[in-house]
Amino acid sequence: MSALKKTVLSVTSAVLLSAFLAAPASAASGDEDDNEPKPPAVMSKIGGAQLGMSGTQVNLGAGAPVLPKGLTGRSWMVSDAESGEVLAAHNPHWRLPPASTLKMLFADTLIESPALQPKTLAYTVKDEDLADLGEGSSLVGVKEDLSYTVHDLWLGVFLRSGNDAVHVLASMYGGVPKTVADMQAHAVELQALDTTVVSPDGYDAPRQVSSAYDLSLFARSGLQKADFREYCATATAQFPGKQEKGKKRETFGIQNTNRLLTGADGVTPYKGIAGVKNGYTTHAGNTFTGVAERNGRVLLVTVMNPSSDETHAVYKEAAKLLDWGFAASGKVTPVGELVAPKSLEDATGTGKGAEAGKPAADRANGPQTAKKAAASGGSSGMGVAFGITGGVLVLLAGAAFLVNRRWPLPDLVRRIPRR
Repeated sequence: MSALKKTVLSVTSAVLLSAFLAAPASAASGDEDDNEPKPPAVMSKIGGAQLGMSGTQVNLGAGAPVLPKGLTGRSWMVSDAESGEVLAAHNPHWRLPPASTLKMLFADTLIESPALQPKTLAYTVKDEDLADLGEGSSLVGVKEDLSYTVHDLWLGVFLRSGNDAVHVLASMYGGVPKTVADMQAHAVELQALDTTVVSPDGYDAPRQVSSAYDLSLFARSGLQKADFREYCATATAQFPGKQEKGKKRETFGIQNTNRLLTGADGVTPYKGIAGVKNGYTTHAGNTFTGVAERNGRVLLVTVMNPSSDETHAVYKEAAKLLDWGFAASGKVTPVGELVAPKSLEDATGTGKGAEAGKPAADRANGPQTAKKAAASGGSSGMGVAFGITGGVLVLLAGAAFLVNRRWPLPDLVRRIPRR
């Protein structure tokens, strides 16, 4: 072989090896079931070009742990709730039925509405408020002709995923059509463009879809609101029952269906978990978005429709991803970011949604610069970090468990510098 040919082969081998090592990890493996639905070839690139690719996306750095084995979710994502950096993702923009995780968008849209203030506001339920509940809907036990406060109803939404409570709140807000329209408008404002809202409660409906990326946006936006944080972190509560004339109204206990929070049904509670929402329908399978804090870092995880036959796989896979995320923080190059709401981008001229194909780290004045600016008072001037919230005591597996509610969740503009 000539010296020239040897040189060419050596250079070619080096280039191929470098490309292989630099490429993001992919989920492609011989273990995949050919009968399982496949993600579309083209998906949204909002948040970064890598997030529009199919399969698993992760950029491991020195000392970073490998991703957990046995992840079967059709779509999942783990991200930093504060900085918005996406640490790893798997088909994050795949549009799938969301089930009751869509209630995060419902709550984020309505929870601060003047029509539902104050929380002590009482409402007597009418027959028509409960007329259009889907067959087999999850219910908290709202009854017509009885009165409930807004606070009661939100507990019913977050703890028992009650579609009955959703529909009553929607009636108070102005009706289901108005609620659906405003939820859709809010999704657009959050740049959650994978989402199509048909029912306010997440009940299976034709064309109703969302994505792991969008559900993470809904959670992140909702967690900026104190009431949202309170309700999604509540493990148990008393709910109003029947009312007999001349007697004190009965109540009954309800428990949050988020098993990582309560430790119910044999699921190991996740230390530091503080919400957010789980769901299940026939078409959606199991879905879950959770938020947890460890050593001052807050992570979001979303898992949609795991195919594993293991009991409570959605929670176990979410816990694995959270463990990995805490161990990998600072050791991976983000594969994308959770974008800020459109109005904030427009106000600051950053246009990150429009620049979705460009990695955040490549933009001038990126997230780290924004954090430094915020720390020195040089943020966009539209607000500072939310105040610290005290710890909340919840009952967990029969014992008192302190859920860390110290929320280093800043105003979403913290990352967006002036230009």
